[in-house]
Amino acid sequence: MTDQLDYQVTVEELAALMKRTAGVHVDPVTLQQQADDVFDTFGLDSLGLLGIVAELEKRYALGLPEQAERCKTPADFLALVNGALKTGV
Repeated sequence: MTDQLDYQVTVEELAALMKRTAGVHVDPVTLQQQADDVFDTFGLDSLGLLGIVAELEKRYALGLPEQAERCKTPADFLALVNGALKTGV
């Protein structure tokens, strides 16, 4: 298949999604520097993360793995989501 998805969710996009879907404002530079900190550090709870997952699924018309909703850190979330977008799974 030559039309493989080549989308990447960036730290900047994640910060924007956190603000838009959960009302949590985080500077993208801070998010990048503290990507291994738990989402709670930034004020994002599990419902906020669920909203982000739903927004990404709608945006890319792709169901993300269930683990996306349970990721604890931005780094883990971005790795899982971008891996799923790359493989289309």
